Amino acid sequence: MQHFISSYGYLAVFLFTVLEAGCIPIPSELTLGLAGALASGAVDPHHKLNLVLVIVIGVAGELVGSFIAYTVGRTGGRAFVDRFGKYLLLTHKDLDRAEAWFARRGPSAVLIGRVVPVVRTFISFPAGVAEMPVLAFGVFTAVGVTVWVGVLAGIGYALGGSYHSMVKAFGDVSYVVAALVVVALALTIVHRFRAMRAEQAALAGRADTPKLPADHG
Repeated sequence: MQHFISSYGYLAVFLFTVLEAGCIPIPSELTLGLAGALASGAVDPHHKLNLVLVIVIGVAGELVGSFIAYTVGRTGGRAFVDRFGKYLLLTHKDLDRAEAWFARRGPSAVLIGRVVPVVRTFISFPAGVAEMPVLAFGVFTAVGVTVWVGVLAGIGYALGGSYHSMVKAFGDVSYVVAALVVVALALTIVHRFRAMRAEQAALAGRADTPKLPADHG
C-alpha cells in the first residue's frame, strides 16, 4: 500500500479515500499520513506531493465514497431489512426509530462520526438507511472530512519521515474504538433478542387466552 501511494500519488490518495469512506476499512491515517509526509519531501524526494492538493483530493475522495455508501443505504436499506432483517433482529419499526433519531441528531452524529476512527468508515450507510436529508448529510460530511483529512495530512507533513508514529498512535485508538463498538453491538443484540422473545411470548399468551361468550341478555 505504501509503495502504491508513493508511486501513484494523488490517484492513490483519491482511490483509497473513496474506498475508506465507502465502508471498506482502509486506514486513512496511513493514506493521508503518508501523503502528507510525501508532501514534506522527507520520505521520497522523487515523489514529492503538494500538501494543498493532497487535502483537496483527499476531501473529494472522502465525499465521493461517503455519498456512494449513503446512496446504497438509502436505496437498498429497507429491502435489505425485508430480506435479512430477521437474521439481524431488525424490523421496519427499528428503521423508523433510526430515521426519527437521525432527524433529531443526524447532523451531529455525522459530524462527530467523521472524526472518530472506525465509526467514520461506516457512518454514511446508516445515515442513508435512515433517509437523512441529503443536503444536511452533504454539508456535515464535508465539514467533518475536511477537518479529518486536513489534520491527518498536516500531521504527516509535520512529522515527515517519522509519520509512522502517527499511524501507530491512531491504530491503537482504532483498536480501542473497535472493541467498544463490538461490545456495544453485542449488548444491543442481546437486548433485541430478549425484547423479541418477550414480545413473542406476550402474543402467544394472548392467543391462548380463551374468549368469553358474548352476553346476549
